[in-house]
This record gives sequence, C-alpha cells and structure tokens, in this order.
Amino acid sequence: MSAADVPKAPGTLRLLPWTTPEGKPCYLSTDSEHSRLSLLADDVEEAQLGSGEQVLAGARAVLADAKAGERAVRFALTRAVESLGDVLRIAASRGRRIRSEDTAPHHG
Repeated sequence: MSAADVPKAPGTLRLLPWTTPEGKPCYLSTDSEHSRLSLLADDVEEAQLGSGEQVLAGARAVLADAKAGERAVRFALTRAVESLGDVLRIAASRGRRIRSEDTAPHHG
C-alpha cells in the first residue's frame, strides 16, 4: 500500500480486511468497535489469520517434500502470497488502531 492510499486522518478510519474488486483498500468510518460491520471485519480477520496458519503449514510440507513438483510449489507460493497480503493488511489496520488509541484523549 502506498502513502497515497492512506486516508488523510489515519485512526479515524479502519482499514478493512478486504479490498474492492479493483484491489483498492476499503475503510470503515464508525465510532463503535461493536458496530455490525466492525464485528464482521473482526470475524474476517480471524478467518484470514486461521487460513494463513493452514497455508503456512501446507507450504512448509511442500518445501519439505523433495519430490514436490513445480505445480505444488507454485500453488503453495501463490497461497502464501495471498495470505501474506491478508496478514499485512490486518497488521496495518491493527497498528493504526493502536496508534489511534495511544493518541486519543483519555477521560477518567
């Protein structure tokens, strides 16, 4: 993601764990971490992380198999690249939210 893709006021928008059909980032503007769309995004993130764990295990198995052919290696690498993209998007989203919480005025 380039700096041009980041909204002007990071922390006010949540980077969602999916993209547009064109591959552009999607953002959510809400004051509630418990809104329906926020909760859906949380569920999608958890599913993506779980899928990433499975992809990692599968890729390790393919790499450990000296007889794995090019198709198996290409498939494992393709899935690993997809999962890495998901994980990086989740990390960016969560990192922005953490920084936003750190700079938010504290009441209490």
